[in-house]
Amino acid sequence: MKILFFGEESGKYNYIKEKLGKEGYLKKNSFEFFDKELSDKNLKKLKDTEAIVLFIDKEINRRVMRDLPELKFIATMSTGYDHIDTESACDFGICVSNVPVYGANTVAEHTFGLLLNLSRKIWKGVDRVKEDNDFSLEGLRGMDLHGKTIGILGLGNIGRNVAKIAQGFGMKILALDRHPDEGMMKKYGVKYVELDYLLKNSDVVSVHLPLLKETKHFINKENIKNIKRGALLINTARGEIIETGALRWALDEGIIAGAGLDVLEGEEEIHEEIEMLSNKKRFSDWKTLIENHLLIDYDNVIVTPHMAFYSEEAERRILDTTVENVIGFLNRKTCNRVC
Repeated sequence: MKILFFGEESGKYNYIKEKLGKEGYLKKNSFEFFDKELSDKNLKKLKDTEAIVLFIDKEINRRVMRDLPELKFIATMSTGYDHIDTESACDFGICVSNVPVYGANTVAEHTFGLLLNLSRKIWKGVDRVKEDNDFSLEGLRGMDLHGKTIGILGLGNIGRNVAKIAQGFGMKILALDRHPDEGMMKKYGVKYVELDYLLKNSDVVSVHLPLLKETKHFINKENIKNIKRGALLINTARGEIIETGALRWALDEGIIAGAGLDVLEGEEEIHEEIEMLSNKKRFSDWKTLIENHLLIDYDNVIVTPHMAFYSEEAERRILDTTVENVIGFLNRKTCNRVC
């Protein structure tokens, strides 16, 4: 079988090829790296391609599927798969697999990194010592997390990991989710509540909702005033879930004591984190994005450049799951199938 790696990351190609080789799958199958766009001209040279592995910045449409008559399988190295015409794939009998989870604990850990920085004013202490050689404690008094209440918006894979970590800190846990999980209630003491109750009773509000039509500006000018005065707000989900104007107003009014943000409103073109790895220009856009919001100038706001997902282990999980998907297909036991 001819397997085509379609992308621009030769390092990832080498890792996947090496893993397949160790499993003995390169003896009966050929694996090629292709870093050009798929066009009418080069598609003719790829007629015998039976499987494609691709990154999220590469698209596979109906025309490509039509012109690759032997194509039977597509593996995307991402959770999202809207860059693949799955409807056409189903029509042509082509299986499509994705990477459903790769950074649940990774993002949860970054969430607490932001929270600890805010609650204990760590970044202020570091800046003071580095910039001024000042070891005074004035203005650096923080607060304990133990005994405080964290309100988690969205108890999916990431939110559940946040709850587990929060329990380790001795925090009380409130959660808002469409599907209450009895296991989380029993094991971690999670209490499922309505939004208004969560906002009014949480010392920390942490956002882990997906960005959908109904979740855009989920935290807005109408409800942000209900947040418990002096609470901290953390967002490692999507910037559009929090209305920027409302957040700035709440900070100015002292309703929110501090915010830790790994995402900012204005990133709507980014479909998921892994896309940032394949589009280096996005990183250079961050300075402008942050300046537009003016949030970086707030003394009680920490902004990181959408890096919560970015760890060595998370990236490896993407590649390892992709290898598993390819091996599954070769053994006629397709894993993580979306079509």
